[in-house]
Amino acid sequence: MISRRSFVNGLAAGVAGSALASTAKSYAQILGANDRLNFAIHGNGMNGRAGAHLSSLHANSKTARVAYVCDVDSNILAKFAAKAEQKLGYAPKAEGDFRRILESKEVDAITVATPDHWHTPMAVLALKAGKHVYVEKPSSQNPREGELLVAAQKKYGKLVQVGDQQRSSAYTIQMIEKIHDGFIGDVYMAKAWYANTRASTIYGKPGPAPASLNWDLWQGPAPRSEYREYIHPYNWHWLRRYGTGETLNNGTHEIDVCRWALKAEYPHAVTASGGRYQDKDDWEFYDTLITNFEYPDKLISWEGRSRQGMRLYDRDRGSVIMGTKGSVVIDRGGYDVFDWKGKQTNSYRSGHETATTDTVGEDNMTDAHFANFIAAIHGKEELNSPITVANVTVTMLLLSNIAWFVNRMLRLAPQSAHILDDPEAMKYWSRSYEKGWEVTV
Repeated sequence: MISRRSFVNGLAAGVAGSALASTAKSYAQILGANDRLNFAIHGNGMNGRAGAHLSSLHANSKTARVAYVCDVDSNILAKFAAKAEQKLGYAPKAEGDFRRILESKEVDAITVATPDHWHTPMAVLALKAGKHVYVEKPSSQNPREGELLVAAQKKYGKLVQVGDQQRSSAYTIQMIEKIHDGFIGDVYMAKAWYANTRASTIYGKPGPAPASLNWDLWQGPAPRSEYREYIHPYNWHWLRRYGTGETLNNGTHEIDVCRWALKAEYPHAVTASGGRYQDKDDWEFYDTLITNFEYPDKLISWEGRSRQGMRLYDRDRGSVIMGTKGSVVIDRGGYDVFDWKGKQTNSYRSGHETATTDTVGEDNMTDAHFANFIAAIHGKEELNSPITVANVTVTMLLLSNIAWFVNRMLRLAPQSAHILDDPEAMKYWSRSYEKGWEVTV
């Protein structure tokens, strides 16, 4: 298997594009095929957000076509390819190595729904190959990768939309605009939360990977380790070399709404308290975390409970925005409005609810987010969640993890979010890579 460096060199030398796996007859059956963007979906197939990407590209079939589906597990790939053909009415090409897809000149854009440690490396390689990128949150696994992805997008000029799909929710956009216009007075505090009842995870002993899984490519940029049962396809979330914990797995959405509503950029300080209280298993992250993001004139807080299902404001997840004249509680399905004394004065439900137990998340918000991405590629709209905006939220939450790692307050440089006067904490700003897979712009 060629290394990332060899692959990039091959691209620079002008690797020939592979032909799109579709006959002239199948093209003729798709109206306006020449006007559609060709997408390649990368990720955990039916087991994760790649399933939502497929659903949303199908919902946008007048402007998008799925040319490839990709997964390093051949069993998952086969099932996902079959699901794609059934849903779309045509068969995208199934590929186990994303690098061959990047060689194809037929592919306009890729979607990234892989484990977190792959998000930035794959996105940067795609930008270098001339592809637009839709990348799931978190767009980076560490703050340095966020800096690199922002720099790569600016250098190569292709678009990067981050999967904060509530940024494309019509009722959320309208409510945020009202808040900015003074609907609840001057806003100064926001709280986000997420509650789930996840099961305990005990990973298996080191041993050979299943024959269907390309474990070497699954690890990709991560330093090599032996395969252990139950890491793939989902529980990598709770291991620090691959995942980012619940804070980045789900908190990204709600904190992004808080930051958006308060017009907040990087805080000047971050604190995080919590631990693994419910079950002393193999998780390397907390199951409970409370974080404060402090500003001179406002406060944002996050409460994540992976294993305790107590709801807040009768919701598994959401955000409450507080101002001098009232408050708004907003989530994936609507909002409630309260006056200054806490009396409810208005409510809206979209009819599209999302449970915290849903790991795929097919919804109309994601459909709208892909529609915005496609329109932006055609120059008709601005991205709702460009990497330059989304990276602020992701970096804040990654700093929340770092504050938990070192167990103390982090004070930050206001423009870069670099940690001040704490060399130990700054060691977590980046990570180590498998040789040949380093991320470079």
